[in-house]
Amino acid sequence: MFNETLTAIAAASEKELAPIFAEVDRVAQKNTERVLAAFREECVSDSLFGGTTGYGYDDRGREVLEKVYARVFGAEAALVRHSIANGTHALAIGLFGILRPGDVMLSVTSRPYDTLSEAIGIDRKNGDGSLADFGVDYDQVDFTEDGKIDFDGIDAKLKEHGDRVKMVFIQRSKGYLNRPTLTVAQIGEIASFVHARSKAFVVVDNCYGEFTEDKEPTEVGADLIIGSLIKNPGGGLALSGGYLAGTQRAVELASYRYTCAGIGGEVGSTLGQNRNMFQGFFMAPHTVAQAVKTAHFAAYVFDKLGFEVMPHWSERRSDIIQTVQLGSADGLVGFCRGIQAGSPVDAFVAPEPWAMPGYNDPVVMAAGTFVQGASIELSADGPIRPPYTAFFQGGLTYESGRYGVLMAAEKVLEKN
Repeated sequence: MFNETLTAIAAASEKELAPIFAEVDRVAQKNTERVLAAFREECVSDSLFGGTTGYGYDDRGREVLEKVYARVFGAEAALVRHSIANGTHALAIGLFGILRPGDVMLSVTSRPYDTLSEAIGIDRKNGDGSLADFGVDYDQVDFTEDGKIDFDGIDAKLKEHGDRVKMVFIQRSKGYLNRPTLTVAQIGEIASFVHARSKAFVVVDNCYGEFTEDKEPTEVGADLIIGSLIKNPGGGLALSGGYLAGTQRAVELASYRYTCAGIGGEVGSTLGQNRNMFQGFFMAPHTVAQAVKTAHFAAYVFDKLGFEVMPHWSERRSDIIQTVQLGSADGLVGFCRGIQAGSPVDAFVAPEPWAMPGYNDPVVMAAGTFVQGASIELSADGPIRPPYTAFFQGGLTYESGRYGVLMAAEKVLEKN
């Protein structure tokens, strides 16, 4: 049903992407074995899938799920709750849980994602309850000119602020920046560097990165990793939620922010969501592999059409995000409309840019998903600002993701 150019590109991709897909499958196999081992060792059974109400005391399913997350992620403890609204909410729980008045939060991967900027108070909008309102200072270290971590800059900031640096923050994925995603090895290098010079907590925004490699940042020195269940670890089945995993102390502090000091993670009814969260975590390594394959295919197609893509289709990935620079607002909107048209839900609607809460520019977003806003499903979005970059991610199945990518390419070609 697609034109000759797109059909030929898709056919050529099968041979060139085959060895890459084989490596993606290897990672998925290893991660699946890790998940299955954790399910076995923590004695997951059908009796854990029922929910609790009210306070949620003695919710065995919740307790075991958090032990499974901790075991798979190589952490001491985890907090996994369906009532965490989104990834930004999960991150705010971790930030407010650890940081205190007079502390410094040091981001070493430049400015965090747009929605987190307001929670931190980077632009100093007072009165809304940001970290800045509570006397927490923010500083950052930008990437070097060639896109590398600036270790000299980190060292200088640690010396400048001294013991006031309570948290060193790492955003694994690119967010709305055209920069490489960090690998787990790179995160480990940062953690080792920081821990050798400071007592600060190393906290990682792990959104979009889970299960793309065969290790997680908590296995290489991160004190706390944070993510959303409607992204990678929910496997497309979790209906909402977020997680925090890391050292016992870091998770404990976060749990006191999630509820309150003295109660922490001991309460929280699950309202029948345990089954979805267990099954989604079981499916996650495979589902993430489907999304990674879809991202490689998207990069291949748009590279062959002459667009700038990051990462390149031949590069190994540490998250599920693929960027495509469309060069114009019309091209970006066309891309998102193609993704929407290739989705299983609301394929008949046409996305339009709008002023989304938490963003500095109008954003166009395509998300024909079974779970509202689920980035592990086929979705794409981007701010209406030069160079008009589409941030594409997800695909519950490679087959459907492939179709969506070709629909997006067709719409972009029509616009051009």
